[in-house]
Amino acid sequence: MNLIPGKYQVNKSNEFSKFKSLDEFKKYIEEMEDGAYYSIGLTRNTATPQMAIDNLGDGSLPLGESDTVKEAPSGMGSGSADRFSGTNVQVVGIDEPDILKTDGQQIYFSDNSGGYWLEEPMPIDIMMDSTDSIAPRYVNDVKTNVIGAWPPTDLALSSEIKLAGDLLLADKVLLVFSDRKIVAYDVSNPKQPTEKWTIDLDDDTYLLNSRLYNDKVYLITQTYLNRYNPCPISPLLKSGQVLAIPCGEIYHPNSPIQVDSTFSVVSLDPQSGDIDNKISFVGNQGTANIYMSQNALYVAYTKNLDMFDFMFGFINSELKTLIPGDLLARINKLDDYDISSQSKFSELQTIMNEWMGSLDDDAMLKFENDMQNKAENYYEKNKRSLLSTGIAKININDLKISASGSVPGYLLNQFSMDEYQGNLRVATTIGDIWGWAPSGSDSQANDVYVLDQNLNTIGSVLNLGVGERIYSARFIGDLGYLVTFRQTDPFYVLNLADPKNPKMVGELKIPGYSSYLHPIKENKILGIGMENGNVKLSYFDVADASNPKEISKYSLSEYGSEALYNHHAFLQDEKHQVFFLPSYSGGYIFSYANDQIELVKAVSLPDAKRAVYINDYLYILANDYMAVLDENTWEKVNELDL
Repeated sequence: MNLIPGKYQVNKSNEFSKFKSLDEFKKYIEEMEDGAYYSIGLTRNTATPQMAIDNLGDGSLPLGESDTVKEAPSGMGSGSADRFSGTNVQVVGIDEPDILKTDGQQIYFSDNSGGYWLEEPMPIDIMMDSTDSIAPRYVNDVKTNVIGAWPPTDLALSSEIKLAGDLLLADKVLLVFSDRKIVAYDVSNPKQPTEKWTIDLDDDTYLLNSRLYNDKVYLITQTYLNRYNPCPISPLLKSGQVLAIPCGEIYHPNSPIQVDSTFSVVSLDPQSGDIDNKISFVGNQGTANIYMSQNALYVAYTKNLDMFDFMFGFINSELKTLIPGDLLARINKLDDYDISSQSKFSELQTIMNEWMGSLDDDAMLKFENDMQNKAENYYEKNKRSLLSTGIAKININDLKISASGSVPGYLLNQFSMDEYQGNLRVATTIGDIWGWAPSGSDSQANDVYVLDQNLNTIGSVLNLGVGERIYSARFIGDLGYLVTFRQTDPFYVLNLADPKNPKMVGELKIPGYSSYLHPIKENKILGIGMENGNVKLSYFDVADASNPKEISKYSLSEYGSEALYNHHAFLQDEKHQVFFLPSYSGGYIFSYANDQIELVKAVSLPDAKRAVYINDYLYILANDYMAVLDENTWEKVNELDL
């Protein structure tokens, strides 16, 4: 059996400080390497599997209006588009990078495809000779297509930008985020895009994420740590000028953590590329997350246990009646030794192994069984201490840390956080993720915490989906929705109107699971997930929060869709009461009129990627093809080879 480590010595400090010098940074690294401490980690993609949470809180559009619809700018003439869609984002008003953008006139579509091609037809004699062959050449045909999309009768490729990646569109400036650089293009003349500025990434730096809000771009970068010379760092280079970040401007949690990187958040002007503010902090490339509201940037980081403290607490709490007093005294002396935590843990293992080796078979068998029972009891009492998540709140105006706090458990991804009326709602899974839990136990459960503006916990809902983990969540005003999964799909409705007394008020159990939840209209939630190996759409009625119902569902003969794990791939058009879903065989348009899911159009298009609407026309794109449908008739009115 596995010995369950003991009582978690809760770290009271969630505060951050700046390094004073290079020597202090090096000492911090040495302390980290001496023990098993918690770590900060960031994922490298804006889109993450299994979960998407949208924020319709302060400053967002009212429920019932599309969170993607945009009005065309004035002065475009009588032939201009009246409305067009934007990217389906986490927080309304904060744009996220994606492979597709539109301004209602042009569509910008990034194609990262490549393939192996023969430079010329293979001669027939070589085709017949199995001993010879011509090796195909790999063609990396990456590009961003600039497509004249409006009106659809004039659909045409305006130009190509020989660079591909996620895109942001700020007025008439298109930002292309490639692997090693960020390039801004002036697209005021779509037939001749011109480069405005370029930011290159340092060889040890990678772009993790970005946002566009209030005419500012926020970049999040990761710079791998040089343990012998960890600072200063120079993550970015613009026009020959290096962005240098000295040791004294790099933050760290006040307790040692596992670090292998320095992360930087930079705000810049998309028109010029000039940098306004910056902040840097140490961390670990892992599974923590960044969430941005209209007020703050939240950095969530996983806090693992110090293994000596964990085991030490278990022995003193649960095993002290099972082991000799002199053995317990030897163990307790370890806590006072001026050695690293890792060394203490090694000594503890040696002491315990020596004593257990002295037992005869009968005594050893009894001890193992007694310890197993103690471990199970202790685990149940302390599973919220196995793992916790620290959260730092960064003011987006000056990029300074304004608050910090922590919650038990771990976040699935960035969408586990949601700011509403000054409070932060956080959905976590608590319990064992390292295999420490007793076999057969319900080692996991799920919690929702409400934190105030200073990130102090003021309310919580505990033990949702015992034995399961979170697959998706959504916070909408005073309500929250959570899906957990192991064998069935519990769909929970939470009343968060009183942040100090949140409650689980409704529950529905159905087969399969939903990995993305979308508020399709007032009191209606769309779930996109899987059941029996096929993509499943569930339409929930939550008008009575205490009695949620699945009033319609549809099963696609598809084994996957990008919308399952990337909310950018989903598109809703509220005017026509339809939504678009891409999949491997094509693009699907569903109606939700009369609160029933109906497939109104299927477009056979291998590996469909995205769709946008401009006025009453839906544009569906794959890497090498675009189709345009009239949303009033669903007839194809034009197409374009890319």
